[in-house]
Amino acid sequence: MPKFTRRRLLQTGLATGAALATARCGTPNNPAPGPEVNTNSIKDVTLRFIGTGVAQINDIRDKAQEDLGFKIELKALSTEENNQIAITQPGQYDMFDGEYFSLPLVIPSGNLQAIDVKRIKSFDKIASFFTTGDFNGLPVETAQGTAPIKVMYLSDQNSSEFSATPTDWATLIPFQYNADTLGYRPDLVDKEITSWADLFDPAFNGKTSILDIPSIGIMDAALVVEAAGLMTFGDKGNMTREEIDQITEILIEKKREGQFRAFWKTFDESVNLMSSGEVVLQSMWSPAVTAVKAQGIECVYAPLKEGYRAWGGGIGMSAALEGAKLDAAYAYMDWLLDGWVGAFLGRQGYYSAVPENAKKFMSAEEWDFWYEGKPAAVDMVDPFGKTLEKAGAVRDGGSFEERMGNVVVWNSTMDEQVYLVQKWNEFIAA
Repeated sequence: MPKFTRRRLLQTGLATGAALATARCGTPNNPAPGPEVNTNSIKDVTLRFIGTGVAQINDIRDKAQEDLGFKIELKALSTEENNQIAITQPGQYDMFDGEYFSLPLVIPSGNLQAIDVKRIKSFDKIASFFTTGDFNGLPVETAQGTAPIKVMYLSDQNSSEFSATPTDWATLIPFQYNADTLGYRPDLVDKEITSWADLFDPAFNGKTSILDIPSIGIMDAALVVEAAGLMTFGDKGNMTREEIDQITEILIEKKREGQFRAFWKTFDESVNLMSSGEVVLQSMWSPAVTAVKAQGIECVYAPLKEGYRAWGGGIGMSAALEGAKLDAAYAYMDWLLDGWVGAFLGRQGYYSAVPENAKKFMSAEEWDFWYEGKPAAVDMVDPFGKTLEKAGAVRDGGSFEERMGNVVVWNSTMDEQVYLVQKWNEFIAA
């Protein structure tokens, strides 16, 4: 399972941008109000969040506090720290922001309580690959790895066993997800990047990078070596020891040939490598590409012919929550799905768990660009007011249906997770 250092999203300096982002809740030019919530019974509550950068954003916290009337404390952590605290220090948090692929590690601890889906107002509007396991009528389990539906439900309220079919008890309530690929600098690369195999192209020797989070990096590497015809896998999301040994040997060989310039662990590192030009092609996350573009530098999130690696994140509740705190937690999850957050994250390239709600807080031009894959009718700006795309641009990879309909593997936890981490570390140290 990916020890997810999930998308550290502009964690520094966000407080200064809070006023701007909050003023533009609805669209860059047309503010929209947040959801109405009865805060009488929960106004004295403080909810403590642990998670990674996507949700641990001052702007989102400030807007939530304004709309909900209670206090929120954020703690942005690395993937490893987030999982470790969730599993071993249940007294340190009330809400857990994590990824679905982390749940086979976290749920057995008993530190998260089952979420009653009947208390989630927009649950029936959540994207179907989370709730029913299909997308556009096709089962998403055909994709390899830990598709969210595999770990979405618990057998009953007190169970730590995942249910193969939907129940009234959820593990997490999703709020953001994406389909990941490679990013590149078209001004520094003399061809269009169309395949994962391009990461091993000798023309880019010493100018590529791969994500140094074992469980996610190995998935990107598997897509690369398979596309390059160097080996095949029974299931890239659950490799055998023999497959892990073989891919490690290939990676070490490529490293010794000088193919890689660096390895990155955090959002900021990936942005710096790309914006500086040290790296021209690398594993990348959508908001990192966004951040490079916001500096006025060309950067493309490549739609690759082999398909995407996907991930999904959600919010879970501490098993210790009760009373007013529990009510506040449910109010927050309803607020999270109401649309303001979905629109905020959508302006960085993420997708909302409830697209139809996010649409209410986006301009028609934004919706057409980010979700429909249509040319931008006006300049597209990020949540902090920086121009990302000029009018006429088309989103890399096209529409929501095109991107999420072309997922070939989801982030996952493997049976041989311990061995995988050991071998990955051998590669990094080689």
